[in-house]
Amino acid sequence: MGYRTWMRYFTPSAVHRRLGLVCLGVGLQHGVLPVVGPRVLDHYVAVVVSKGRGWFAVAGGERQEVVAPALLWLVPGVGHHYAPDPAHGWEECFVDFDGSAVDAYVELGYVTPGTPVVPLGDVEVVRDIVSRIVRCARGGSPLAQVDASAAVHHLLVALRRAGADSTPSGGSLLEALARDALLPISVAEIAARRGMTLPELRAAVRRSTETGLKDHLLTLRLNRAKELLTTTRMPVQEVAQAIGYEDAAYFSRLFTRRVGVSPGRFRESRVQAVPGGWSSRIPPPDDPPLVPD
Repeated sequence: MGYRTWMRYFTPSAVHRRLGLVCLGVGLQHGVLPVVGPRVLDHYVAVVVSKGRGWFAVAGGERQEVVAPALLWLVPGVGHHYAPDPAHGWEECFVDFDGSAVDAYVELGYVTPGTPVVPLGDVEVVRDIVSRIVRCARGGSPLAQVDASAAVHHLLVALRRAGADSTPSGGSLLEALARDALLPISVAEIAARRGMTLPELRAAVRRSTETGLKDHLLTLRLNRAKELLTTTRMPVQEVAQAIGYEDAAYFSRLFTRRVGVSPGRFRESRVQAVPGGWSSRIPPPDDPPLVPD
């Protein structure tokens, strides 16, 4: 059994690199591919294995099993070695990239050098973004480099979503937390609603967001509070209750500490800038009001 491969490469200019993230190449391969490495690269590569299985190892480390769908992070300066199953092969796509913005993606947990093999969920969106980069590479347009580099940003976000933790029932953990965050319940109750212990929930959120559980919930609540302060005439007390806080003074202190201004001052700074004025109803989180023409 052989293999098929297609790849193209970009050569970004110094101006392109000032964008902070550049695409260096893209490829599609399937079949019994040859063993890669041992080798060391000077840039990053995201290898998405969509079908099949194989193994991966960093220099000096033991082999890890790779079962599709999975993501392999190849990072600069770190030796690596990998291959698909020699009997059945696998199907993969890869994107080479680099730039100053990668450091921020690493810090935010979107690129994980310390966890080079990441199990993925649905990779359809990821494949669509790689297809966009492939079209850029094939087209030869003068806009291709910028378009491909912009797509890498989208790719990193899509990979983060595909690798995020799920609830025991199989749904997205972060989406479930976004719904629970506004309820006036404790974090222990939130964990119980997800069928998890509190330590399990804390660990899962840390893996998915690189922040603590309470900090993530606070961010979700403050985002909703800003929306209510901007689009309704609800008193601050009612805004606090709507996002799960019975104590308006406590909410105001949290808001001021994180946002930098009080809820009242935030509302004053926004109300003059919102076209259409105040909403006549409290907008549900998933259905913000339309601004009239």
